[in-house]
Amino acid sequence: MELGSALHFLDNKSILVTGAAGFLAKSKDLFKVLKEKCGKNFSSFISEKITLIPGDISHEDLGVKDCNLVQEMLNEVDVVVNLAATTNFDERYDVALGLNTFGAKFVANFAKKCVKLKVLVHVSTAYVSGEKTGLILENSYSMGETLNGVSGLDINFEKNVIEQKLNELRLLGASDKDITQAMKDLGIQRAQAKEDKVHRMKVSCRSEPYMAPRAVPRGARFYGWPNTYVFTKAMGEMLVGEFKANMATIILRPTIITSTFKEPFPGWAEGVRTIDSLAIGYAKGKLTFFLGDVDSVVDLIPADMVVNAIIVAMVAHASNQPSETIYQVGSSMRNPVKYHSLQDFGYRYFSKKPWINKDGKAVIVGKIRVMDSMASFHRYMALRYLLPLKGLEFANTAFCHFFQGVYSDLNRKISFVTRLIDIYRPYLFFDAIFDDINTEKLRMAARSSLAENDMFYFDPKCINWDDYFMNTHIPGIVKYIFK
Repeated sequence: MELGSALHFLDNKSILVTGAAGFLAKSKDLFKVLKEKCGKNFSSFISEKITLIPGDISHEDLGVKDCNLVQEMLNEVDVVVNLAATTNFDERYDVALGLNTFGAKFVANFAKKCVKLKVLVHVSTAYVSGEKTGLILENSYSMGETLNGVSGLDINFEKNVIEQKLNELRLLGASDKDITQAMKDLGIQRAQAKEDKVHRMKVSCRSEPYMAPRAVPRGARFYGWPNTYVFTKAMGEMLVGEFKANMATIILRPTIITSTFKEPFPGWAEGVRTIDSLAIGYAKGKLTFFLGDVDSVVDLIPADMVVNAIIVAMVAHASNQPSETIYQVGSSMRNPVKYHSLQDFGYRYFSKKPWINKDGKAVIVGKIRVMDSMASFHRYMALRYLLPLKGLEFANTAFCHFFQGVYSDLNRKISFVTRLIDIYRPYLFFDAIFDDINTEKLRMAARSSLAENDMFYFDPKCINWDDYFMNTHIPGIVKYIFK
């Protein structure tokens, strides 16, 4: 695999990037280095290089209404990079299916019509693998494949399920809030579809109510995915594979994306991401315990390394020859870090530089309690919250609902925590390593033949996790994310 010059490849290319408002594709503060370099010419430089196109990938032609603009794009685009997605684990099913699943199909269909297209890059997530142990290979999904081998996954039927449910809710006069919650519940049910939930669903998309293709033990996951996000991303990969035709196609699966390692400057991040929510809760004194296996590996990769991997993969496959290559971009195979190390980093950092709360007082952090099993978590919840809640329920009844507000608030908080634990549990006890043999081959090709190998770095071996967290990542999230 001879790569040559990435800068030469990128020169005068028209690259369509979907999801420009998202983390990886974002402009915003990241352009401050370029602003300093260009000075007063910055605006004209950006106008020359970037064209903003409003659209919606959940529609044909990416939702672009101007037919002349669509034709111009089809004539000029050399590379399509699909970064558009909703990454909310608890997203409405209709929204997630529209963006993550059918959006991938519409992007692939659009790319096929681009007359100059060299390569399509579809960015997915490594966690389409769901709950697994051992080594997770860079394998593709065939249409209708499920994680646990249950047959019957039909993507078009999933769309019908949503439409039928929405129609039922509207006929019942459900509020917008109730519809949103029902759509969130439906996504979890369709991904996990525990038997007691599946068999109660009344979906009349066929002549008879929908039933599971075969019985599933109580508590089992029907299709095998832990949440709506990874379920819809997996189906999106299936549709890319189905509709890619003769395009050179890359499916790139990052693991947990963290703040930038070096470029355009260290520590930039935006939005509360998976591990950052733990750091924020801990620093503000709201995280009193950790649920999970502290000895398990947490797979992290800085954002700039993901972007560099996209660019190098783009260069490597820009032949427009029919192909589909999957790259898992993470660190667990080459440079693993464990949860207990993250705990140590957080304790050391916030002990020296405590968060100052709204009252101007420093929040004192300490070692937090670790629960290493769901059983220990349920015992903790029962003793700390559920028993007091039961007592409050009796008192509320005895005193003519005098404590109704307090009771409802506590009950709502318990339900919220339980739901979050159910959604995130697979990651807290995730015991697997992501194989990256394809990605390593790409790194080897870059080392041997990419003229700008040092510029487009994406080898996690170069990361010193202690230095990165203490001097880059945690200071970055404190600066850009903490409120």
